[in-house]
Amino acid sequence: LVRKKHVLSRLQDALAWQALPLVQLLAPDERVCMHLIGTLFGMLHSVEDSSALNLLVEVLVRLVVELKSEQYLYCILDESQKELCKANTMRSSLPTFSLLGKLADAIPGFAEILVVKHNNLVDHLLMGLTYPNENIKAAVCYLYGKLYSSPAGTERLSGHFEERLCGVFLNTLGCAQTKELQVNCLGLLKELLKSDHFVSILMNNAKTEEETENPDFLEGENPLPLVLKKLLLTRDEMLQAASSHCMAAVLVHSPSRYAPAFIHADVPEFLFECLLCKSEILIWSVYCCLLLLTEERLFFSKCHTVYGIESLVRSLQGVLLLNNVELHKQGLLLFTEILKRQPVEIKLFTNRGVCIEAIDVLMETVNCPVLEVAVEAVKAVAAFLRKDHLSSPPVPYEELQKLLEAVLKRCADLSPPQSSKKHASHSANRNPGRVPQRQGQFLLNTLESFRNACRLAVEFQGDFMAQENAFTAPNSESKDTLSNFSEFLLRICDSLCIPMVLSYLERAVSPSVTEVFISALTTLFTVVPSMRKKFSKKLASSSFIRLTLELKARFCSVQSNPVLNHTCSSFLCSLCLNLYSAIEKTRTSSLEGKFGEKRKIALFKQEMSELLQKGLPQLNYTIAESLLLLSESPEPFFLDQSLCSHQHCFLLLLYFAYTFGDSGRYIPCIGGFVPDAELILAVRNFLLSAQDHGDCPPPHILRAAFYLLAVCQDKGKALDVRSLSTIRRILDNLPDLSLVYVHCPLLVKFFLRYPELMGRFGHQVLQLWFSWEDCKQTEVEEADFGLSDQLNSANPLLPILKSNSSILLILLDLVCSSSVEVAWKVLMTLRTFLERNEDVLVCDLLRSRFLQILQQLLVESSSATLQANRNLPVLLSLLFLVQLRSKGIRELDSTDFKLIHQVCNLCGKCRPRDTDLLQPSLNFLYWSLHQTTPCSQQRAVAVLLSNVSLLELLQKVLECTWLWSPPSRLASLSSEDALLCSGWLLVASLLLYQHRYNTEVHQTLSVDLTEVLNAIIFRNKKPTLLLVSIMQFLRAVLRQNFSSSLLVVIGQNTAPSATEPQLSSLQDTALHPLALQKVFSLVVSLQNLLVHKDLLLSQAVVACLETLVEYL
Repeated sequence: LVRKKHVLSRLQDALAWQALPLVQLLAPDERVCMHLIGTLFGMLHSVEDSSALNLLVEVLVRLVVELKSEQYLYCILDESQKELCKANTMRSSLPTFSLLGKLADAIPGFAEILVVKHNNLVDHLLMGLTYPNENIKAAVCYLYGKLYSSPAGTERLSGHFEERLCGVFLNTLGCAQTKELQVNCLGLLKELLKSDHFVSILMNNAKTEEETENPDFLEGENPLPLVLKKLLLTRDEMLQAASSHCMAAVLVHSPSRYAPAFIHADVPEFLFECLLCKSEILIWSVYCCLLLLTEERLFFSKCHTVYGIESLVRSLQGVLLLNNVELHKQGLLLFTEILKRQPVEIKLFTNRGVCIEAIDVLMETVNCPVLEVAVEAVKAVAAFLRKDHLSSPPVPYEELQKLLEAVLKRCADLSPPQSSKKHASHSANRNPGRVPQRQGQFLLNTLESFRNACRLAVEFQGDFMAQENAFTAPNSESKDTLSNFSEFLLRICDSLCIPMVLSYLERAVSPSVTEVFISALTTLFTVVPSMRKKFSKKLASSSFIRLTLELKARFCSVQSNPVLNHTCSSFLCSLCLNLYSAIEKTRTSSLEGKFGEKRKIALFKQEMSELLQKGLPQLNYTIAESLLLLSESPEPFFLDQSLCSHQHCFLLLLYFAYTFGDSGRYIPCIGGFVPDAELILAVRNFLLSAQDHGDCPPPHILRAAFYLLAVCQDKGKALDVRSLSTIRRILDNLPDLSLVYVHCPLLVKFFLRYPELMGRFGHQVLQLWFSWEDCKQTEVEEADFGLSDQLNSANPLLPILKSNSSILLILLDLVCSSSVEVAWKVLMTLRTFLERNEDVLVCDLLRSRFLQILQQLLVESSSATLQANRNLPVLLSLLFLVQLRSKGIRELDSTDFKLIHQVCNLCGKCRPRDTDLLQPSLNFLYWSLHQTTPCSQQRAVAVLLSNVSLLELLQKVLECTWLWSPPSRLASLSSEDALLCSGWLLVASLLLYQHRYNTEVHQTLSVDLTEVLNAIIFRNKKPTLLLVSIMQFLRAVLRQNFSSSLLVVIGQNTAPSATEPQLSSLQDTALHPLALQKVFSLVVSLQNLLVHKDLLLSQAVVACLETLVEYL
């Protein structure tokens, strides 16, 4: 045996290293070759040493291969046939089976030769498979595997397998104990599973559907699923991988046919358990098998996913530590399919901890540097964001925010840098294919994730348990709330999502990307209802109406892309209705509970909704085409409803776009919107056509048309007479002008620009303008900036008022005919106008109207209501402003004297505390005395002095000088101090002119001279202007030597004191009612006031000193 093994070893080396010389030596003599082969073959059955047998098999195989002659192969097959036939026991056939297996492995055509020309050997193979020796079975299975790996063998042995081999093979596989037999059986099974016919036989597909659905039917049959499940229970990872690979090979033929058998055998449960291993091959095989099982509904209804989701998540965590990109992708693909296909009624994540771990896995894979892995991760995120996956309280809103932010930021990082966007926008038009397709796919998946998150937030709005974390401690706030999550969605859409998509659209436009994006924006309207209108305004101002119209025209014409068309139409409809609600908010709030008017607005909104829902899906034209459509007239005697619907929808879209500032600069890739000249012409033709055909568009359509005409009027030609006449007829047919009114200064200017419209509708338009103004805002502005500052609400009207002074008369009519609120706003506007336009000569125009208004107010109001009327102070201020606008000295006419009389009567009805009324009134009276000729001055003084109630009021005002507490700041001038200034100045003037004209006095005034002198000497924190006014009064008294029929001076006590010299008493007597000491103090105080660097104060001091010296 040793010598034989030595010779065999030398022969093996020769065949390995010197095959060519050996073949050249043996090949010429066939007899020698046959003898050598026969000798070697005979030794196979005479030698029992395993190592020698292995050496013999290897030498024989190598020799036949090197000789390259089929006759030697036939020789071996013949000898094998003889040996198998005469063998006493099947145990001695093992070397023959091993040799045949090695030959089949080494010679490509051997399997075909065996099954075609020596098919009798197949019967011996079947006998070997039934022999109770696993070595023989392993050798037979190996040979069978080689035979079935060839097409000829598969064809010739098909009936053999179906009739005889199948059951024996399954039994052998199920009972195999040694690893060699198990591996060879799995190798044969792998080859068999390549044929759908063999798979059908193995899976016993001929059984009835009822038997297949019965899980107990599989127990006594030992079918393939149970055999493979048994291999999964082994601890050998290689066998587990082979078993799962075979399962996948079965399922790939038809998951719907074969998956139920595996599911009923509870195979998925053991597959999920295998995921906890470390073998990449096994994990890959299990991923593939489970992925195929997900196509069967039974896989989910049996709750296998609920059982295995934790194992899958842990497996993904471990796989991410490996450097195997394909394994990462396959695991994420399986995770995505489970998340997508999981039935809604069966919760996948029953444990919040597993859900958090899943989010962590998704977060890590989204940030993976390999883009392919990140793409699969984003798909998984989109499938993960479902209510049934996250409905177990508490919902992890904070983790979801981080996940979504990571997805959007990763997608934004894929966009080209800002510096290259301009170049990309130009090159994309020439070659759109240059935009990476993978980037577009990543963006699409990202937007799907964001859209699903928005839908998730909307769905959770109806779930009380999902509103906030139910486990939050009392008196503490949690960030895990639905409101925070919803606000986050709106915020990140504005900061990341919208800029990212618009950047992408500058380089390429994808219907699928835009469909998901527009759908997400539509859902966002309901995510945060309180922000719906604000969000809609921002979208409209950012050209999204125009962008959506361009998308519809580009991709949805000729009934293409119906899903995108429906999405864009729904978005535009929701956007327009939100914008309409935002516009009508002030209208409804100003109605003050008028249910009928609010109901009309609701009906208009419903009509608009029906119009948009019906017309928008068909509005798939470019802007230029839509303009032509707007100018088109229907056929005579036939009203084209489709044309009207298109025109009305387009007008509404233009109206909302222009109303909210669509300037065309936010999305430069789609160009400008509509040229103003073309738009005016199209709207004009639309109105003319409607009027000519007797069609009356709804009020909201007319409102849009008039607004568009108004906003474009400055950039186009003036409307012709025919157009103006048409507009007037249309407006005359309306029951109320407010139905078409838009609170915009351009619309007011449009109506006031044309005399044809101003004469008929100017009063109503201005009435509506002031009715819509926010009174509370105006009051705040007035309080903040003072009465002389321009109010924001009045600003837009000022240029219009300046261009056409006749509008002022309409405003004054409004003061008389409108409500108190509207009248006050009109007066505030007029006051601002007069303050800022000194060159406007409207005094005579306004003075008579002011008299009429003032008479009406005084007749209709009592003293109490006058003090509560806030319009009156503004009217009096306007009256004084008109008086100030009069240049130079002029004669007072009857209107002026009537105004003086009315103002005097008004003052008589007031109290000293009514500073807002008295201040402008006293200023008006003071100015009336000074800004006129002596003749008119004399009459005016007589009117004033004849009014006893006015003099009584002035007496009270003067007394208040000593009663009211001084202000806290020296430089400030309160309204009370201003009134005191006006009172002292008016009294000083009355003293002067009464003395000059010797006017009759009906009521005297009394003044305590001591208080007057003390006010100047000690000042007592009096404002500068009040000191100046008191000095003017003192000058008037000094000039008249304290002897005025109008004034009674209450002097100080001049009785001589026992301690004072007699000279002082004589001097005090001579100076009466002054005292010498007071004169000295007054002079010193006046000198001290000169050091103040105040020009007005210095001038008053010098004048007072001059008058005092003259008196002394």
